[in-house]
Amino acid sequence: MIEINLLPGTGKKPRNRSGAGINLSGMASGLVSKVNDPLLLSAVASVLVAALVIGGMFWHQRAQSTAVNESLQKAEQDSINYSGVIREQRKAQAQRDSVVAQVNLIKSFDDKRFVWPHIMDEVSRALPPYTWVTSIVQTNTTTTVQTPTPPNAKGGKTGPPPVDSTSVPRVQFRVIGNTVDIQALTRFMKVLESSPFIENVQLERSSVILVDGKEVTEFALLAAYQTPDPSAIKTVPVTLSVR
Repeated sequence: MIEINLLPGTGKKPRNRSGAGINLSGMASGLVSKVNDPLLLSAVASVLVAALVIGGMFWHQRAQSTAVNESLQKAEQDSINYSGVIREQRKAQAQRDSVVAQVNLIKSFDDKRFVWPHIMDEVSRALPPYTWVTSIVQTNTTTTVQTPTPPNAKGGKTGPPPVDSTSVPRVQFRVIGNTVDIQALTRFMKVLESSPFIENVQLERSSVILVDGKEVTEFALLAAYQTPDPSAIKTVPVTLSVR
């Protein structure tokens, strides 16, 4: 009897595909057998250590970056807050310097105002009997002197700043007069030298002249005004009577 298969392929035996697949059990057993390899263990340990070090460095750098950014923001805010204060402080210092300069200028004028009254008063007070003054004139063209600052051993300047030249009046003058007693001239010079307002009293010349038919000694003295010690100056209040 002849049989005809009308469905092709249904009568074939299934193929064995186990040879073409992956043998997972074999691979697992191979890996397990290589666990005891020292090179493999060291490589895995190196990878793990490197991963831990890289992670720690990344975390540390990130924390530092965050802290630096916070410090920078705080510094910028402080700079903005203090800029106004610094600007106001500089403005106040400029105003203070301007006021100090004006006060010093006024003080210099005030110091010079009483120079000649002091000179005239001291000359009048020291004038001995039988001696009279014919003229008092200023001999120098400048009326100020500046106190220099002494240099130190290295050539630089030390000590307090130099005194303002406008605040120390310097007046040199000549006193011309007559006397009938040569000893009176000596006393006159000594009293002038002892004055706290006059210094460097020197006899420039002396000669005998005729005044109203009598012989007298004409003299010329050179002297200079000096700034007195504050303790030598006495101030009194000025009172005005009101009617």
